[in-house]
Amino acid sequence: MISYLQIEHLTKSFGDLLLFEDISFGISDNQRVALIAKNGTGKTTLLNILSGKEDYDSGTISFRRDLRVGYLEQSPDFPKKLSVIAACLQTDNEAVRTIADYEHCMMSEDHNQLDDIISRMDLHKAWDYETRIKQILGKLKITNFEQQIGELSGGQLKRVALANVLISEPDLLILDEPTNHLDLEMIEWLEEFLKRSSMSLLMVTHDRYFLDRVCTNIIEIDHQGLYQYNGNYTYYLEKRQERIENFNAETERTVNIYKTELEWMRRQPQARATKAKSRIERFADIEERAKQRRNNDKVQLDVKASYLGSKIFEAKYISKSYNDLKILDNYYYNFARYEKMGIVGKNGTGKSTYLKMLLGEVKPDSGSFDIGETVVFGYYSQDGLAFDEQMKVIDVVRDIAEEVQLGNGKRMSASQFLQHFLFTPETQYNYVYKLSGGEKRRLHLCTVLMRNPNFLVLDEPTNDLDIVTLNILEEYLQSFKGCVIVVSHDRYFMDKVVDHLLVFNGNAELKDFPGNYTDYREWMEIEEELPLTAKGELKGKSQEPRTKTTDNGRQRNEIGEQTTDDRQRTSVETRQATSEKTDSKRKLSYKEQKEFEALELEIPALEKEKADIENQLASGVLSTDEIISASKKHSEINELIEDKTMRWLELSEI
Repeated sequence: MISYLQIEHLTKSFGDLLLFEDISFGISDNQRVALIAKNGTGKTTLLNILSGKEDYDSGTISFRRDLRVGYLEQSPDFPKKLSVIAACLQTDNEAVRTIADYEHCMMSEDHNQLDDIISRMDLHKAWDYETRIKQILGKLKITNFEQQIGELSGGQLKRVALANVLISEPDLLILDEPTNHLDLEMIEWLEEFLKRSSMSLLMVTHDRYFLDRVCTNIIEIDHQGLYQYNGNYTYYLEKRQERIENFNAETERTVNIYKTELEWMRRQPQARATKAKSRIERFADIEERAKQRRNNDKVQLDVKASYLGSKIFEAKYISKSYNDLKILDNYYYNFARYEKMGIVGKNGTGKSTYLKMLLGEVKPDSGSFDIGETVVFGYYSQDGLAFDEQMKVIDVVRDIAEEVQLGNGKRMSASQFLQHFLFTPETQYNYVYKLSGGEKRRLHLCTVLMRNPNFLVLDEPTNDLDIVTLNILEEYLQSFKGCVIVVSHDRYFMDKVVDHLLVFNGNAELKDFPGNYTDYREWMEIEEELPLTAKGELKGKSQEPRTKTTDNGRQRNEIGEQTTDDRQRTSVETRQATSEKTDSKRKLSYKEQKEFEALELEIPALEKEKADIENQLASGVLSTDEIISASKKHSEINELIEDKTMRWLELSEI
């Protein structure tokens, strides 16, 4: 393997805050590495150091000579007057610069330079390159090439920046939260693009499905140190837990030694022999080690929801559009008590507008929302709370309430409540501008929950939250005694939290699907494979649930039962339609039958070989070169298994 990047003994601090100390790691060709750490512990800082945007205290950073590096920042910045196409094609690649000139020429009325530009396109063989660039831009929904950067939203700007680094085809691609502001379709495309690309990758993301499917290695910053794992996110979770358990077991053994040494220290006279002095010096190290213990500090979400009555809200024939863009058209919905709805759809189809109309921030063109008297909304917006950057963290919370009601007569001070969100007493007196993006998000979540809402409206809640906080938020929402509507591109989060989806297809076309996101994707894949007649029948039937008028007096039970019936009906219809498709299939040819039989032997053998390699990696006896070799072999076998399994599935459906 060719070494692209090597970091040795790197240390970084901000004043008294030590982010990481004496960390070392490397990245080679064809490695896709994820960086995981809690908010505020240095993920973005490390990426900025590698890109040259920040300095470091000590250590060395070595890139391979002439290595081309692309960096997607968490908050990218371009000159406001720059056009979108110019921003997308900012690179030293001559072919890309020629394509940028060609696009500008075609967009303008002056074509005097067109012949010269076309000659340059031929010279640099840029036509195929242009086709691939257009594909990337199209997948990221970047279509208005001449629009100025200053006119874009934050999400559009992030997608332009992502397009720019993908188009530049670097050897090493560094991505800071690449899935933020992408819709689900874009995320799934990006997954496949990165998996098939030859670019090496160093990435920070909270998207756990993305981590599992894209990354070959995980590095974690924990307690200022760095730990490396040769596998995907699932492998990392298992090995990290083993590491913590082993560390704590070793700590317990050290504690027993410490007790013995402490007793000896107390018994000894002041005069010491040489051997005793050596033991005394060793005692300080034992004492320090005995007081260490690894734990999983978690955000504690034990806030109680206010009482929620039986009437939640009724959307009465809502219509909303912006010029030619239709969001809703005569939309009716009666929301049930304790319902948990997920909202998905492409960017620009009206998901956030739907939430803002419900909350009264945007007026519908016609129709109205009838909200129950006991409903207390808690709104977590994707833009976040507009904090005063010069305020201290504790004052932000105290401005809302000095005490937080926890239910059952229990209450908690603002400072105690902040500690439940991992804001230490020291951090609470920091100014807001000193917080990381993730810490600001956590503070925003704190200010939402401390008001004791019984109806949570969450617009992209997973952006910039660390994985630990996401896990706790999921657990909290699963047991939340209230209602939830969540807009999110985080598929794992949606699968854990919601019981049905409202899908925005654009042009006021809405579909209510009884199930989570994975259920929906599986249904969509089946529907795409069905014959046109079966697809039409299935689509027509599956759109019936929840979009029809519901009697006012039959809310929770009727809707709950309806969800189950709908899910069962969809499942039955899908199986029937798939069965009809199967009946009309051709039989396997002799060659295909032999291939199918061979695959049934090859796949288990590969699975066994993969398991053997994983056991070797977990044994702790391999050298560094052997670990690298085994990890590469593991990745190759995993891809083989995926390819052969897909082929087996194709043949099994014939």
